[in-house]
Amino acid sequence: MAKVHVYDSTLRDGTQAQGISFTVEDKLKIVRKLDKLGISYIEAGNPGSNPKDLEFFERVKKLELKHIKLTAFGSTRRAGIKVEDDANVQSLLKADTPAVAIFGKSWDFHVTEVLKTTLEENLLMIRDTLRVFKDKGKEVIFDAEHFFDGYKANPDYAMKALRAAVEGGADCLALCDTNGGCFPLEIYEITKRVREEFKEIDIGIHCHNDTGMATANSIMAVEAGAVQVQGTFNGFGERCGNANLCTIIPNLQIKKGYACIPEENMVRLIGTARFVSEIANIVHNEREPYVGNTAFAHKGGMHIDAVSKNPASFEHIDPAVVGNERRILMSEVSGRSTILSAINEVEPGLMKDSPETKRIMDRLKELEHVGYQFEGAESSFELMVRKELGKFKSFFDLENFKVVITDPKKEGLSASAIVKVKVGEMTEITAAEGDGPVNALDRALRKALEVFYPQIKNMHLIDFKVRVLNSDAATAAKVRVLIESTDGQTSWSTVGVSTDIINASWKALVDSVEYMLTKNGRISEELEN
Repeated sequence: MAKVHVYDSTLRDGTQAQGISFTVEDKLKIVRKLDKLGISYIEAGNPGSNPKDLEFFERVKKLELKHIKLTAFGSTRRAGIKVEDDANVQSLLKADTPAVAIFGKSWDFHVTEVLKTTLEENLLMIRDTLRVFKDKGKEVIFDAEHFFDGYKANPDYAMKALRAAVEGGADCLALCDTNGGCFPLEIYEITKRVREEFKEIDIGIHCHNDTGMATANSIMAVEAGAVQVQGTFNGFGERCGNANLCTIIPNLQIKKGYACIPEENMVRLIGTARFVSEIANIVHNEREPYVGNTAFAHKGGMHIDAVSKNPASFEHIDPAVVGNERRILMSEVSGRSTILSAINEVEPGLMKDSPETKRIMDRLKELEHVGYQFEGAESSFELMVRKELGKFKSFFDLENFKVVITDPKKEGLSASAIVKVKVGEMTEITAAEGDGPVNALDRALRKALEVFYPQIKNMHLIDFKVRVLNSDAATAAKVRVLIESTDGQTSWSTVGVSTDIINASWKALVDSVEYMLTKNGRISEELEN
């Protein structure tokens, strides 16, 4: 398998996305996670831009990394000064990483209109800066900023910029579609031209997603000869984001036969993607290829029937390869075979005409009649099946709860909750405040149960939806509450229905906790066996 070096820029380019900011601790956690996955390079920041990145580069030196080569990012020297007098260059040297990525202009328009310098001076800036780092024994990557736009405007000068980088000692020429406006065939043809011109140097690709083609463009560049792919996890980045490594890695490795990460680590892909989303405090995109919850979700009855007979009928890969799993959605279009398939996940031996199956089907109809919907709450459905089959273990019993709501106009915490639970022969009473009654209940319940189940500390809610089922009843209407929860590795959804929104929320909360404890117990049993 031909090797493609994966170059992650989540901690630098990814932080330029709206709403994303990492602390030093966040960055260190992500570095460790990406190293376990087997990423080749991680561009961890610009030490010349802020004190936080300087602190990070000092602390990251203490980590024992197996795969990752840390890379500091910065620009060529400024126009009109000596390279040794440039503060940015000195900061990059101080970071003392084994590799550096230096970006420079390759579009004549940017040289004259943005840098306000001459075309020749820009070439000197590239050559001089790279030579400093190469003489220090660093691996040097030249990010040719705006290369594709520059090539289309003035191919001769764009190639001269690359030649200047080679003369300065560049080990890799990373071609950047900085504006994200190119199409795949353009990327392929231009990258191929560069590959032919610079046979002795590695070629990289760095794409932005402004036309929605960053992933396709990156893959086309590899097909044209690029051996380094730059991007971010979950496609984080400025404007429309960067090329999404969560899609690029499996596409290249599973579909095209390139070696990107150790093969045995591919199952960690979805866990890593969710981990980065959690650290970024961003709701994970569940429709993302490979690493989204719906990537292998089936709803149509005919599709589900086909998948149950042969998964290849509607799945392009085995979900387990990337650490994902097949999901069978409960809905009015799913059909009896769908429900049986979901039941068989809990009890493989049950047949369509067995008494247990009929009992579960009847119970499902009862719940749907009162307003439950399990299409987006498969975890609640699994718990219901376990209860009907006598395979449910109760982890706690609710004695009672009380919620007090204060004036909602006041700032800060507006509700408090008292929860009394019983685990075995022991009872725990806990109070908590929250931003509203549901938040207070959530905090109080988890606080009480953490005494018995410490793993609950890793769990929190990431989405909360309320649907009014009979609006004609006004404030007495029945509501359905859908809750999505996560432990940082996987996510699951639960549902509750009631004419009391607090009670509906409580039912969904309890299911969420019960499912996590059931799941953890199931995993422990599998490991023991």
